[in-house]
Amino acid sequence: MSIILNGAAVDSLGRAMIRACSRTACSVEAVATLTFVYADSMAVLGPLALRPEPHSYDLCAKHAERTSPPKGWQLVRHSLYGEVGFTA
Repeated sequence: MSIILNGAAVDSLGRAMIRACSRTACSVEAVATLTFVYADSMAVLGPLALRPEPHSYDLCAKHAERTSPPKGWQLVRHSLYGEVGFTA
């Protein structure tokens, strides 16, 4: 079980929980979350979600920068100013 404390996910003992990139063979810390809106043929890439979601993908900075949408889909990038893994 995890809880949010001061904006960070911690386990029941108060230890910080680091989420790894969802890409196969990548264990780098995730900085972004990718979700899909199938009805609109849209992929949405934004800051790391506060908690893991079952139908989303957490990505490291490298994979977030290199992400492209499926053919015929639109990619929307939401970023916070100065956030790691995103450029303005």
